[in-house]
Amino acid sequence: MLAGIIMASIGAACSRSQRYVQILSHAESIADEYPDSALALIDIIEPSEIRVDSLKAQFHLIKASIHDNLGDLRVSDSLIRFSADYYRDKDINRAVRSATLSALYDYWICGDRNAIGRLDSLSDLTGLPDSVAIYPLRKRAYWSTKLFEETGNRPVIKRLISIDRDSAWQQLYRYWLYSDYLFDGQNDSALIVLNELVDQAVGSKSAAKIFDYEYEKLGVLEEQGNYSECLELADRYLQKEPGSSVEHYIHLWKSLALFNMGNRDLAIQELGMADSCAGGISEAEKGYYNSFSYFLNTMFDFQNTGRLRLIKIASINNRQRNNLLRTQYLQEESEQSALEIENQRLILKAKSDRQRALLIITVLAALLVTGALTWYARNKKRKALEMLERNEILQKLVDESKTTPKDTSTNDALRRAMLQQLGIIKMVAETPTQQNREMLRKLSSVENGKDGSLVSWENVYGMVDNLYNGFYSGLHKRHGSVLTDREEQIIALMVAGFSTKEISVITGQTAATIYVRKSSVRKKLGVPEKEDIVAFLRQEADD
Repeated sequence: MLAGIIMASIGAACSRSQRYVQILSHAESIADEYPDSALALIDIIEPSEIRVDSLKAQFHLIKASIHDNLGDLRVSDSLIRFSADYYRDKDINRAVRSATLSALYDYWICGDRNAIGRLDSLSDLTGLPDSVAIYPLRKRAYWSTKLFEETGNRPVIKRLISIDRDSAWQQLYRYWLYSDYLFDGQNDSALIVLNELVDQAVGSKSAAKIFDYEYEKLGVLEEQGNYSECLELADRYLQKEPGSSVEHYIHLWKSLALFNMGNRDLAIQELGMADSCAGGISEAEKGYYNSFSYFLNTMFDFQNTGRLRLIKIASINNRQRNNLLRTQYLQEESEQSALEIENQRLILKAKSDRQRALLIITVLAALLVTGALTWYARNKKRKALEMLERNEILQKLVDESKTTPKDTSTNDALRRAMLQQLGIIKMVAETPTQQNREMLRKLSSVENGKDGSLVSWENVYGMVDNLYNGFYSGLHKRHGSVLTDREEQIIALMVAGFSTKEISVITGQTAATIYVRKSSVRKKLGVPEKEDIVAFLRQEADD
C-alpha cells in the first residue's frame, strides 16, 4: 500500500509536469500574436511547483515575452536571467530571446545604459543566423526609437530592412528610419523615406496610413522651412478631414508656419483656433498639447512686450513632472502590491505545503503502523499454525513409536529405533508447555521406560551404517568435506524415510529451511533437480 501511494505521488508529479509542458508549449506559440491569451494560460501554472529546470526556464522566458509584448517588462521578470543562463549553449533561439529580454530588463528596470550595447553584441555574434538575429535587432531599434536615442540606431534599422522580408515589419522599419533621420536633423532624408511610406500606403489603399504619413509631413516641411507647402498641406487636411482627432495640431502647425513666415496676426488667429479645438480633448492629451501651444504664446508675448516669461511653460513642466511622479508612484505602488500579493501567496502556499506534508506523514505513519500490526498478526497466526502442525507431527511420531510394527522392514526398524532417541525429546523439552510436557512424559516411557535422553547422532549414523551397508560412512568419506553436519543429518533422516515436515520437527528447523538445505545438498553433490537424492547417493555408492 505504501509503495502504491509513493507511485501514485510520482505519477501525479509526472502528470503535472506533462500538463505544464503542454500549457507552456501552447503559450509560447501564441505569446507574440496573442499575449493576453498566453498570459491567461501561464497563470494556471504555480511557479513554485515547477521542479524541472527546463520548464522553469521556459516559463520565465514566456512570461517576460508576454509582458514585453504587452508594453513593458516588470520587476517580477528578474528571473529571465535564469532562462538566459539555462539556454546558453542549449537552444540558440531561446538563448538569444532570453538574453535580449534580460538586457531590456536591465535597461528598463535597472537603468543600465550599457544594456543596449549588449543587444548590439548579441545580434553580432559570429555564426548567428539572420532569422535569429532579427529578434534582438527589432528590440534594439524599437527601444532606441521610442526613447529618441538615435545613436547607432540607423545601421540596425537598415540591417533589419535587408534581412527581414516580412512586409508588415518592413513598413515599420522604414517609419523608424524616417524618425531616426528626422531627430538627427537630416530632414531631406527623412522626407524621402516618408514619401516612400506614403506611396506604399497609396498602393495598398490604406486611407488611415495615408492620413498618418501625410500628417507627419507637416512637421518635416516645417523643419525644412517649406512653410508655404506646409500651409497648403494643412489646409488640404482641414478640408478633407474636418473635425479630425488631430485638428488642433494641424492649426498649431499652421500657426508655427505663419509665425516663421512673419505673419504674426494670422499665427495668433490660428493658435486661437487650435486652442478652441483642443477644448474637447482629454486632460492627459491637453497637457501634451499645451507644452507646444504655451511655447508659441510665450513667443507672441515676447514680441508684444519684449519680455520673455516662462511661467506658463514652467506650469506645464511642473504639471508634466507631477504626472510623471504620480505615474512612477502608482507603478511602484502597483509593483509593491504585486510583491505583497506574491509574498502572501507564497506564505499560503508554504502553509498549504506544510499541511499537505504533515497529512502525508500522518497517512504514511498510519500505514506503517497498520502494516506492522498486520505483519505481526499474520506472523503470529503463521507461527501458531506451524506450532499446531509441529504438535500434530510430534503426536504422530509418538503414537508411531508406541505402535507394534506389523513387519520388521529395515526402514521401519530404523524409524522405531530413532524415534526412541532422536531430537523429538529435545524439541519437546525446549518448549515446556503443558501439552509438550505431556508429550515428553509419553516419549520417556517408550521402549522399556527409557528416560528420554537426548539423541546421539553418532548412534544414528551407526544404525544407518548397520542397516544400509555402511551408507553414512561412505557418504561422509566421499562428501564430508563439503557437507555440513546439518546436511548429513538431513540425509540420514531421508534414508530412514522421514518426510520433510518430520525432519523439520526432529531437527528443530522450519520446513522452508529443510528445503533450502536440500537444494544446497543437490548443488554441492551435483544431484539433478528431478532425481531423488537418496537414490542418487545409493547409485553413486554402487558405482
